[in-house]
Amino acid sequence: MDSGLAALLGAAVGSATTFGAAFVNGRAQARSQHAQWRRQHRRDAYAGYLGALHDRDIAMDAVLDALRSDRPDLADVNEKIARFIALAREVHRTGEVVILEGPASLADVADRVAKASGDLSHVMRRMAENAHAGITTHRAEDTALAADRERALYQAVKDFRLRGPQRHRQGRVTGHASALIA
Repeated sequence: MDSGLAALLGAAVGSATTFGAAFVNGRAQARSQHAQWRRQHRRDAYAGYLGALHDRDIAMDAVLDALRSDRPDLADVNEKIARFIALAREVHRTGEVVILEGPASLADVADRVAKASGDLSHVMRRMAENAHAGITTHRAEDTALAADRERALYQAVKDFRLRGPQRHRQGRVTGHASALIA
């Protein structure tokens, strides 16, 4: 083989190798950027959900405090319930984003938060209806039940906090990477 043909063949092999390496490197970088983008969306969804839960919990505490009074101011109770309902809707909306963006295991925890919240809301609704009707016979029982449901809700929220953002640390995924990056 003459030296010209050998040089041409060497240049072709070198170019093909360089192209292949650049292609593989580009795909790896694209995957890495996509994974970072997914993690950022999940962090944003978790932060939005936790913020909405916090605001809703403050409103819920205000409703419960108003209802625990011996003589609740019904106009004040109604105003606080309206605020609570608006914030509960925001929790539901942000929870849907978490379910959409997050892994199935996190969606299960978000569902437990929603169920615990619904259980407490049911007791609060009964307490409000009784306050409007002037019924005080179930106040102690409802107050104790509300406290129990409140503890269950706070535990569900705590479980969410431990399951969601904890799985991401400094851009690296811990736990099952396929569940978080897929």
